[in-house]
Amino acid sequence: MTSVREVIEGSMAAGVRVLTLFTFSRENWDRPAAEVSALMRLLQRYVAQEQAELKRQGVAVHVHGELERLPSRPRRAVEQIVAQTAGGPHLHLNLMISYGGRTEITRAARRLAERVKAGEIDPAAIDEHAFGAELYTAGLPDPDLLIRTSGEQRISNFLLWQLAYTELYVTPVLWPDFRREHLWCAIADYQKRDRRYGRVGPG
Repeated sequence: MTSVREVIEGSMAAGVRVLTLFTFSRENWDRPAAEVSALMRLLQRYVAQEQAELKRQGVAVHVHGELERLPSRPRRAVEQIVAQTAGGPHLHLNLMISYGGRTEITRAARRLAERVKAGEIDPAAIDEHAFGAELYTAGLPDPDLLIRTSGEQRISNFLLWQLAYTELYVTPVLWPDFRREHLWCAIADYQKRDRRYGRVGPG
């Protein structure tokens, strides 16, 4: 939990407005039952320990994923932290729980299909904007920077649609050891980059 606190506070100090953390993947349900139970208890403990401080700091917590799969106590804890921090003006914090990028895309496609079937939208009107409006991150800008800890060279089914032109930063630092100075190094590296979004040059 120290790494989460450090990244949140470091993000606010750096002027970051939206922070998204991959907390528990959809694939994590396949881990041993004892390990999953321990992660659920950790989630409840995080809410109990951090909720008041997050509210004080003006952090608005949003939780996305297949939350219906959560056991009742962790689900209530998630609902509580979202309600208690609603409207926080300084940082929009997304916690992705029971989340998978492919599942999110499938969900968006299904929602659009249901709207077409109901006569609410013409199939010809479906474009990237319409599709993005059905994602969990609707209304938010795509991420500028993805930080991958532990030296891993993959994105692990995370925000597959949203990361189309996101800058990647890989660090060997393990997530439990990740601190605000590591975050600031990643941001400093990002600030040196020339983002072209597929174009040959500026323009």
